Amino acid sequence: MNLQLLYSLIIFCLAFVTSTYAVISPEIYWKVKLPNTQIPKVIKDFLSQSEGDIRELKQDKTNTKEKVYYGLHQHGILVYHVATEDEIRDIKKEIPSMNHATIKSDVQDDFLYKPYFLENDLAKRKVINFPSFKNKNEAPFLSRQFVESIPFSLKKIPEILNHFSIDSSSKNAQTIEETIKFCEELEVKHKEKKSCATSLESMVDFSLSMLGTNNILAITTEVQGETPMLQKYTIEEVQQIGDGDNMVCHKLNYAYAVHFCHVGGRTKTFSVSMIGADGTKVKAISVCHKDTSLWNPRGLPFVVLKVKPGTTPICHFLQDDQIVFIPSKEATNYAIS
Repeated sequence: MNLQLLYSLIIFCLAFVTSTYAVISPEIYWKVKLPNTQIPKVIKDFLSQSEGDIRELKQDKTNTKEKVYYGLHQHGILVYHVATEDEIRDIKKEIPSMNHATIKSDVQDDFLYKPYFLENDLAKRKVINFPSFKNKNEAPFLSRQFVESIPFSLKKIPEILNHFSIDSSSKNAQTIEETIKFCEELEVKHKEKKSCATSLESMVDFSLSMLGTNNILAITTEVQGETPMLQKYTIEEVQQIGDGDNMVCHKLNYAYAVHFCHVGGRTKTFSVSMIGADGTKVKAISVCHKDTSLWNPRGLPFVVLKVKPGTTPICHFLQDDQIVFIPSKEATNYAIS
């Protein structure tokens, strides 16, 4: 085969592959772009190969609250905000099903649990109090081609609500608006380091642009069993799986899967195996931020831990639908189950 014919064939193949990106499934797109990265189970569980899920969402009006899924992660995003009295009260409030007197002896300042902690708290046989590691947000991933045919703009709120058959005066409508507002403000202020990914394809593209490689480890917290409420967990094993730059994607409240993705900066990432009082087994992902010097000094982490920005790494766990992307060069050996 002469070189001219070979070049022509290569150009044709590249053009074909490029032209098919817009129509291939999200799962195939992942495999093409991240050939060495296993798709986490939580992504596979919520992948949709067609628009069927949205059709059902529109047609089934019997229970809008369950069909328009919500479950905003309560810990990872709060570092960007001033701690409110409500947030502090939420982690201090007594839960009737638990022995408050027993818990009080285990945590300082009468906090039932601490959403933030220090790295040395990740120790074998350490007992912690923590709520469910499961996020009930079951919004499905839809193809980029489909979601880009639907408006995602504050200016188009009426059209969006109509598309999903949501009452404009409902709580769901308010949440839809709040999520879009959050994402639009994010785009204006932090478009280079933070983004709202409205599809799996856009999440993959953002990870490639932020981490600069397609050799990536994608990991999530794994939960075996139900964790309906706050309970005690005993740490059985702690494994460091990354030390360096990473990207984390948090699932937001929306009718389909929308993720707030951001670069975590210099971090340590750990896998923490633990068992709950009810027998629940958790392989939790914990991210420890090494540099907190630019964090808001009135943020919840500093209220809970009583430390100052920039003085010590601050850690938090991720629920099972939060995804961490780590460049392979920064990752240690880690087996994905």
